[in-house]
Amino acid sequence: MKFKLIMGCLATLSLAVAGTAHAQEDAEREAIAERLKPVGELCLEGEDCGTAAAPASASADSGGAVDGAGIYNNVCMACHESGAAGAPVRGQADAWASRLDKGIETLYDHAINGFQAMPAKGGNPNLSDDEVKAAVNHLVEPVYDGELPQVGGGGASEQAAASGGEGEGGEGEAAAASDIDGEAVYGRVCMACHDTGAAGAPMLGDAEAWAPRLEKGTETLYDHAINGVGAMPPKGGNPNLSDAETKAAVDHMIEAAE
Repeated sequence: MKFKLIMGCLATLSLAVAGTAHAQEDAEREAIAERLKPVGELCLEGEDCGTAAAPASASADSGGAVDGAGIYNNVCMACHESGAAGAPVRGQADAWASRLDKGIETLYDHAINGFQAMPAKGGNPNLSDDEVKAAVNHLVEPVYDGELPQVGGGGASEQAAASGGEGEGGEGEAAAASDIDGEAVYGRVCMACHDTGAAGAPMLGDAEAWAPRLEKGTETLYDHAINGVGAMPPKGGNPNLSDAETKAAVDHMIEAAE
Protein backbone atom coordinates (compact mmCIF):
# COMPACT_ATOMS: atom_id res chain seq x y z
CA MET A 1 0.00 0.00 0.00
CA LYS A 2 2.79 2.40 0.95
CA PHE A 3 4.61 1.48 -2.25
CA LYS A 4 1.58 2.37 -4.38
CA LEU A 5 1.18 5.65 -2.52
CA ILE A 6 4.83 6.56 -3.08
CA MET A 7 4.63 5.67 -6.79
CA GLY A 8 1.48 7.79 -7.14
CA CYS A 9 3.18 10.77 -5.55
CA LEU A 10 6.21 10.38 -7.81
CA ALA A 11 3.99 10.23 -10.89
CA THR A 12 2.14 13.37 -9.83
CA LEU A 13 5.43 15.16 -9.18
CA SER A 14 6.77 14.15 -12.61
CA LEU A 15 3.68 15.53 -14.32
CA ALA A 16 4.00 18.80 -12.41
CA VAL A 17 7.69 19.15 -13.36
CA ALA A 18 6.91 18.38 -17.00
CA GLY A 19 4.11 20.93 -17.01
CA THR A 20 6.40 23.57 -15.57
CA ALA A 21 9.07 22.81 -18.18
CA HIS A 22 6.56 23.12 -21.01
CA ALA A 23 5.31 26.42 -19.59
CA GLN A 24 8.86 27.75 -19.45
CA GLU A 25 9.51 26.64 -23.04
CA ASP A 26 6.32 28.37 -24.19
CA ALA A 27 7.32 31.55 -22.38
CA GLU A 28 10.78 31.48 -23.97
CA ARG A 29 9.30 30.98 -27.43
CA GLU A 30 6.92 33.89 -26.90
CA ALA A 31 9.79 36.08 -25.72
CA ILE A 32 11.86 35.20 -28.80
CA ALA A 33 8.90 35.90 -31.09
CA GLU A 34 8.39 39.27 -29.40
CA ARG A 35 12.06 40.19 -29.90
CA LEU A 36 11.92 39.23 -33.56
CA LYS A 37 8.86 41.34 -34.37
CA PRO A 38 9.59 43.87 -37.15
CA VAL A 39 10.87 47.07 -35.62
CA GLY A 40 12.04 50.36 -37.00
CA GLU A 41 11.18 52.17 -40.19
CA LEU A 42 13.36 53.76 -42.83
CA CYS A 43 12.17 56.15 -45.51
CA LEU A 44 14.09 55.65 -48.74
CA GLU A 45 14.73 57.92 -51.69
CA GLY A 46 11.80 57.83 -54.11
CA GLU A 47 9.12 57.19 -51.47
CA ASP A 48 6.39 59.43 -50.13
CA CYS A 49 7.99 59.76 -46.76
CA GLY A 50 5.26 61.76 -45.07
CA THR A 51 5.84 61.81 -41.34
CA ALA A 52 8.51 59.10 -41.53
CA ALA A 53 11.16 61.69 -42.34
CA ALA A 54 9.99 64.20 -39.77
CA PRO A 55 11.77 62.83 -36.69
CA ALA A 56 15.13 62.47 -38.40
CA SER A 57 16.75 65.68 -37.20
CA ALA A 58 16.03 69.32 -36.62
CA SER A 59 16.85 71.86 -39.28
CA ALA A 60 20.37 73.20 -39.16
CA ASP A 61 18.98 76.62 -40.08
CA SER A 62 16.85 76.67 -36.96
CA GLY A 63 19.82 75.75 -34.79
CA GLY A 64 17.86 72.93 -33.18
CA ALA A 65 19.47 69.83 -31.73
CA VAL A 66 19.52 66.60 -33.71
CA ASP A 67 16.61 64.28 -32.90
CA GLY A 68 18.42 61.21 -31.63
CA ALA A 69 15.19 59.37 -30.90
CA GLY A 70 14.06 59.72 -34.51
CA ILE A 71 17.37 58.47 -35.87
CA TYR A 72 17.39 55.59 -33.38
CA ASN A 73 13.89 54.56 -34.47
CA ASN A 74 14.83 54.76 -38.16
CA VAL A 75 18.22 53.05 -38.04
CA CYS A 76 19.26 51.51 -34.73
CA MET A 77 16.25 49.93 -33.07
CA ALA A 78 16.11 46.86 -35.31
CA CYS A 79 19.14 45.50 -33.42
CA HIS A 80 19.03 47.40 -30.14
CA GLU A 81 15.43 46.48 -29.36
CA SER A 82 15.85 42.80 -30.30
CA GLY A 83 19.44 42.13 -29.20
CA ALA A 84 20.34 40.87 -32.69
CA ALA A 85 23.99 39.84 -33.09
CA GLY A 86 24.58 40.52 -29.39
CA ALA A 87 23.62 44.19 -29.57
CA PRO A 88 22.98 45.59 -26.07
CA VAL A 89 19.27 46.26 -25.66
CA ARG A 90 18.22 49.81 -24.81
CA GLY A 91 17.46 50.16 -21.12
CA GLN A 92 19.23 46.99 -19.96
CA ALA A 93 21.69 48.36 -17.41
CA ASP A 94 23.68 45.14 -17.02
CA ALA A 95 24.34 44.91 -20.75
CA TRP A 96 25.55 48.52 -20.88
CA ALA A 97 27.64 48.67 -17.70
CA SER A 98 30.95 47.52 -19.19
CA ARG A 99 30.42 49.61 -22.30
CA LEU A 100 29.67 52.78 -20.38
CA ASP A 101 32.83 52.22 -18.34
CA LYS A 102 34.79 52.91 -21.55
CA GLY A 103 33.33 56.41 -21.75
CA ILE A 104 30.81 58.06 -24.03
CA GLU A 105 33.47 59.16 -26.53
CA THR A 106 34.47 55.52 -27.07
CA LEU A 107 30.82 54.62 -27.65
CA TYR A 108 30.57 57.44 -30.18
CA ASP A 109 33.69 56.15 -31.95
CA HIS A 110 32.38 52.58 -32.07
CA ALA A 111 29.02 53.73 -33.43
CA ILE A 112 30.55 55.99 -36.09
CA ASN A 113 33.33 53.67 -37.25
CA GLY A 114 31.83 50.27 -36.48
CA PHE A 115 32.77 47.74 -33.84
CA GLN A 116 32.73 43.94 -34.05
CA ALA A 117 29.32 42.86 -35.49
CA MET A 118 28.01 46.43 -35.66
CA PRO A 119 28.63 48.16 -39.01
CA ALA A 120 29.73 51.78 -39.14
CA LYS A 121 26.84 54.16 -38.48
CA GLY A 122 24.48 51.23 -38.03
CA GLY A 123 24.85 50.36 -41.71
CA ASN A 124 23.72 53.80 -42.92
CA PRO A 125 26.77 55.71 -44.23
CA ASN A 126 24.59 58.72 -45.06
CA LEU A 127 24.27 59.66 -41.38
CA SER A 128 26.43 62.50 -40.15
CA ASP A 129 28.66 62.01 -37.10
CA ASP A 130 26.41 64.31 -35.06
CA GLU A 131 23.36 62.28 -36.01
CA VAL A 132 25.07 59.07 -34.90
CA LYS A 133 26.10 60.69 -31.61
CA ALA A 134 22.53 61.87 -31.01
CA ALA A 135 21.26 58.34 -31.59
CA VAL A 136 23.86 57.00 -29.15
CA ASN A 137 22.72 59.55 -26.56
CA HIS A 138 19.15 58.35 -26.94
CA LEU A 139 20.26 54.72 -26.79
CA VAL A 140 22.17 55.05 -23.51
CA GLU A 141 20.02 57.73 -21.86
CA PRO A 142 17.94 55.28 -19.74
CA VAL A 143 21.09 53.81 -18.14
CA TYR A 144 23.51 56.77 -18.25
CA ASP A 145 24.51 58.29 -14.93
CA GLY A 146 25.03 61.99 -15.46
CA GLU A 147 24.46 64.51 -18.21
CA LEU A 148 25.13 63.46 -21.78
CA PRO A 149 27.08 65.77 -24.13
CA GLN A 150 24.86 68.09 -26.14
CA VAL A 151 24.84 67.36 -29.87
CA GLY A 152 24.19 70.47 -31.94
CA GLY A 153 22.23 70.90 -35.14
CA GLY A 154 23.69 70.12 -38.50
CA GLY A 155 23.86 67.18 -40.81
CA ALA A 156 20.37 67.91 -42.08
CA SER A 157 21.39 67.45 -45.70
CA GLU A 158 22.94 64.07 -44.95
CA GLN A 159 19.86 62.97 -43.05
CA ALA A 160 17.60 64.08 -45.90
CA ALA A 161 19.48 61.70 -48.15
CA ALA A 162 19.33 58.94 -45.56
CA SER A 163 15.61 59.37 -44.96
CA GLY A 164 14.61 59.90 -48.56
CA GLY A 165 13.57 63.52 -48.02
CA GLU A 166 14.40 64.32 -51.66
CA GLY A 167 11.86 61.84 -52.98
CA GLU A 168 8.65 62.79 -54.74
CA GLY A 169 5.85 60.65 -53.39
CA GLY A 170 5.39 57.03 -54.29
CA GLU A 171 7.82 56.64 -57.18
CA GLY A 172 9.33 53.52 -55.60
CA GLU A 173 5.96 51.79 -55.52
CA ALA A 174 5.39 52.31 -59.23
CA ALA A 175 8.91 51.52 -60.43
CA ALA A 176 9.85 48.08 -61.65
CA ALA A 177 12.53 46.21 -59.71
CA SER A 178 14.89 46.51 -62.69
CA ASP A 179 14.70 50.31 -62.48
CA ILE A 180 15.57 50.43 -58.77
CA ASP A 181 19.11 50.53 -57.40
CA GLY A 182 19.06 47.32 -55.40
CA GLU A 183 22.57 47.94 -54.12
CA ALA A 184 21.44 51.25 -52.61
CA VAL A 185 18.43 49.62 -50.95
CA TYR A 186 20.71 46.89 -49.63
CA GLY A 187 23.14 49.47 -48.26
CA ARG A 188 20.41 51.31 -46.37
CA VAL A 189 18.36 48.40 -45.06
CA CYS A 190 19.88 44.94 -45.49
CA MET A 191 23.59 45.30 -44.88
CA ALA A 192 23.31 45.53 -41.09
CA CYS A 193 22.56 41.80 -41.04
CA HIS A 194 23.83 40.52 -44.40
CA ASP A 195 27.26 42.14 -44.05
CA THR A 196 27.71 40.76 -40.53
CA GLY A 197 25.82 37.46 -40.52
CA ALA A 198 23.62 38.70 -37.66
CA ALA A 199 20.91 36.24 -36.57
CA GLY A 200 22.20 33.68 -39.07
CA ALA A 201 21.65 35.90 -42.14
CA PRO A 202 23.61 34.63 -45.18
CA MET A 203 26.38 37.12 -45.84
CA LEU A 204 26.61 39.02 -49.10
CA GLY A 205 28.86 37.15 -51.54
CA ASP A 206 29.02 33.92 -49.49
CA ALA A 207 28.17 31.47 -52.29
CA GLU A 208 28.17 28.45 -49.98
CA ALA A 209 25.65 30.02 -47.58
CA TRP A 210 23.43 31.10 -50.46
CA ALA A 211 23.53 27.82 -52.44
CA PRO A 212 20.63 26.03 -50.67
CA ARG A 213 18.60 29.23 -50.74
CA LEU A 214 19.16 29.79 -54.46
CA GLU A 215 17.95 26.25 -55.11
CA LYS A 216 14.50 27.28 -53.86
CA GLY A 217 14.18 29.74 -56.70
CA THR A 218 14.10 33.51 -57.01
CA GLU A 219 10.36 33.79 -56.40
CA THR A 220 10.72 31.98 -53.07
CA LEU A 221 13.52 34.34 -52.04
CA TYR A 222 11.35 37.30 -52.99
CA ASP A 223 8.49 35.90 -50.91
CA HIS A 224 10.74 35.32 -47.89
CA ALA A 225 12.19 38.82 -48.13
CA ILE A 226 8.80 40.49 -48.50
CA ASN A 227 6.88 38.44 -45.93
CA GLY A 228 9.67 37.36 -43.58
CA VAL A 229 11.11 33.94 -42.79
CA GLY A 230 12.83 32.56 -39.70
CA ALA A 231 14.56 35.37 -37.81
CA MET A 232 14.23 37.84 -40.70
CA PRO A 233 11.29 40.23 -40.38
CA PRO A 234 9.24 41.23 -43.45
CA LYS A 235 11.16 43.65 -45.68
CA GLY A 236 14.12 43.60 -43.33
CA GLY A 237 12.06 45.32 -40.64
CA ASN A 238 11.24 48.28 -42.90
CA PRO A 239 7.54 48.19 -43.82
CA ASN A 240 7.97 51.38 -45.88
CA LEU A 241 9.82 49.45 -48.60
CA SER A 242 7.79 48.60 -51.68
CA ASP A 243 7.77 45.02 -52.95
CA ALA A 244 9.76 46.19 -55.98
CA GLU A 245 12.47 47.73 -53.80
CA THR A 246 12.68 44.57 -51.71
CA LYS A 247 13.03 42.45 -54.84
CA ALA A 248 15.74 44.76 -56.17
CA ALA A 249 17.74 44.30 -52.96
CA VAL A 250 17.29 40.53 -53.23
CA ASP A 251 18.49 40.66 -56.85
CA HIS A 252 21.63 42.46 -55.67
CA MET A 253 22.32 39.75 -53.09
CA ILE A 254 21.65 36.94 -55.58
CA GLU A 255 24.00 38.51 -58.12
CA ALA A 256 26.76 38.71 -55.52
CA ALA A 257 26.32 35.02 -54.65
CA GLU A 258 26.28 33.63 -58.19
